[in-house]
Amino acid sequence: MLFLNKKDMLKAIALESVMDKVEDAYRIFAGGKFNMPERPVVQDGENTVLFMPCFMENYFSTKVLTLFPKNPGAGLPLIQGLMLLNDAENGETLAILDGSFLTSLRTGAVGGVAMRCFSPENAASVGIIGAGTQGFYQALYACAARPIKEIYLFDTGKKDWSAYVDSLRTELGKNPPEIHIKSEVEELITSSDIVVTATTSSVPVMPDDPGLLKGKCFVAIGSYKPDVREMPDAIWKLVDHVYTELPFAVEESGDLSQPLADGLLDIKQVRYIGDLLTKTPRPTAPPTEKTTFFKSVGMGLLDLNVAQLIYERALKMGLGQTVDL
Repeated sequence: MLFLNKKDMLKAIALESVMDKVEDAYRIFAGGKFNMPERPVVQDGENTVLFMPCFMENYFSTKVLTLFPKNPGAGLPLIQGLMLLNDAENGETLAILDGSFLTSLRTGAVGGVAMRCFSPENAASVGIIGAGTQGFYQALYACAARPIKEIYLFDTGKKDWSAYVDSLRTELGKNPPEIHIKSEVEELITSSDIVVTATTSSVPVMPDDPGLLKGKCFVAIGSYKPDVREMPDAIWKLVDHVYTELPFAVEESGDLSQPLADGLLDIKQVRYIGDLLTKTPRPTAPPTEKTTFFKSVGMGLLDLNVAQLIYERALKMGLGQTVDL
């Protein structure tokens, strides 16, 4: 059995290859050649444990994640977990991967794929609302998906911005985009072609102002429960359709379930990114004046497809530690 930590996983991949694998996962979902039970979510007060199993032809996987909202205030990660990758023929455990880092990689890639599909090709600025671990990876993948020249960051919590920005610049490599800290979310939105929300907020994180939101590409990452939402009602007045990953998203995420219940969004407006990517390998980028919206809730199929990529690349490159149980 192979044990792959964050360092090994990073060596095994490039951001573009992870985005390609995420796109493949969406096409697999549209084609139906998988078995992915609805993920059990266990609540203990404000703390959450998620179990995400998925089966494909050659592999199956189980990811276990914990989300403890008070962790960041104590200097601990919000999300922690493990990923098990198994042989689908005999059930053998082939690898154990860092589940929290896998989540960061594939969710960042989800944002990158959404930007590939729903932002203008010349989008040059991205605003990240929620500068935590996931916000960090959304910024990295934005730069891999579009010719980003400016990154804008906003967060409501206390933060060591110097360390965060230095780490981001290091990961972006030579000639990184300019990185700006915004004290007001309105300033961030005005400055950004693409706006990513990566928070655990239970109330909208942007003003309910259609004029402010018009003409932006919105990628919503954070809302993972029915009582958690990031989007204001004004967004539904601006978009023709909303894209997401799977039908369960309209029940799981407050960003979809609440406007549907309030009659602000019609279920006929909800479409699925896998169907879009199956029709055309790379959809035509929208014009700059069009408002677009994508909502991710994640799914085990994404984890399995990306874990397969990492595992197979790690074997070829001799990465990881072999462990005997």
